[in-house]
Amino acid sequence: MKKRSLIPETRVKNAEPKKYDEDWIIWAAWADRITFEEIQKKTGKRESEVIKIMRKNLKKNSFKLWRKRVHNTSIKHRKKFKEGRKKIREKIKISDIN
Repeated sequence: MKKRSLIPETRVKNAEPKKYDEDWIIWAAWADRITFEEIQKKTGKRESEVIKIMRKNLKKNSFKLWRKRVHNTSIKHRKKFKEGRKKIREKIKISDIN
């Protein structure tokens, strides 16, 4: 019988891979809060290289779904993310005044 640890175990559906290899790149590319800039900083792979890796390793429909999701999600690019946050802050300021 396996001994239980006193430390609680957190179970995550898609846990982060250990190394910065292709598995980590695929995991990070699917994660909404990890930008392409962060992926480049950790692995040295640019956005175009990440797209090639995703195309090579995913099924055709999964790749299309991912591209559609990345294209519509402003979080994957830091510049778009900051612009979106700025618009939200402006809306909040306007609504606070009224």
